[in-house]
Amino acid sequence: MKARVTAEPRWAQTFGPHRFRLTQQPLRLLFISLILLHSITSHAQTISSVASPTEKNPASLLVYKSDFFSFMGSDDQGRVAFALDANRGRDGENWQAEHLIVLLHEEQQGWANLQGEGAYDNNTRELQNIPDSPFFQFQGTPSTGLTIHSPENDLTLEIDPIPEHHARTHQASRYWMGSTPGTLHWNGRELKGVIMHEHLSMPNFNRLARRYPDLWTESYGFYVWIGNRGDHLYLHSQEDTTRLSPLIGNLVGLSVFDQQGEPMKGLQLKVIRHKQAFGFYRWPLEWTATWQTHQGEGSITISLSDLKVITNFIFGGLAMGIIQGEVTFNGEQQPVYGLAELLI
Repeated sequence: MKARVTAEPRWAQTFGPHRFRLTQQPLRLLFISLILLHSITSHAQTISSVASPTEKNPASLLVYKSDFFSFMGSDDQGRVAFALDANRGRDGENWQAEHLIVLLHEEQQGWANLQGEGAYDNNTRELQNIPDSPFFQFQGTPSTGLTIHSPENDLTLEIDPIPEHHARTHQASRYWMGSTPGTLHWNGRELKGVIMHEHLSMPNFNRLARRYPDLWTESYGFYVWIGNRGDHLYLHSQEDTTRLSPLIGNLVGLSVFDQQGEPMKGLQLKVIRHKQAFGFYRWPLEWTATWQTHQGEGSITISLSDLKVITNFIFGGLAMGIIQGEVTFNGEQQPVYGLAELLI
């Protein structure tokens, strides 16, 4: 980017759990043409170049960082799930920031109408930490404890220090996952639950400023809360090998039982039910998975409800949904609740 850049469709900008896949070359070419047309006509991102003495990584001229937070919790009125995808980047003397996903689901009422999704000015040239936006402000860091305020949405998320349960590096890039207890204050309610956090740091890459069509591939991400206690799971699958596969992996899982996080071994994930989307593709609706850890063996069956389509481009789309089902670990069954992120 130089001064101003038109915004790509959100799914086309995404990384990691956000991918897009076309299996036939003629459809791929047609779809790329649609993307370019949309990019020309969509709203422009405003890029700031105001100087700041606090920039922590001035040596790299092309950098991307991302933090994805998912919360699942409950009170006496029911369960709530919340997701915030906070990203920032640098391309030369231009700096970017966005909240790609801002979603909250209340068990009885469905999806809430939150504000704050989209690009915003990175006036402070911040990369190391998440820059404040007009709708969300950040105090602290994931490693020391973080509070996310959103007065416009009547929302505050209090996050304990997040330990790293799983980390991977590839060349100069780093990806890590962690989880911790958290409290969501929203709409006069106080909900206790669990936070799952993913962080990505990549030099020589910035999807906010440049296009990477080779990253498009079908993918799923599941954030699973077990019962009403602190146990939880993370599952991620992407169909094709991309430039991010050496860092993130194509099929990975994290199991957290009794506050002990452990990567899943022998993970198998299978889609067992679909429904037709509004276009030439289908949304998956139900999955099964099996795995092993040092603590024991596990299996899960989950089904998708309250699908919220964020972007639909006829040949594919990006969506979030609520998942429910059952997990069996070492012979003990527990109900599950959480979020699914789908890119088809």
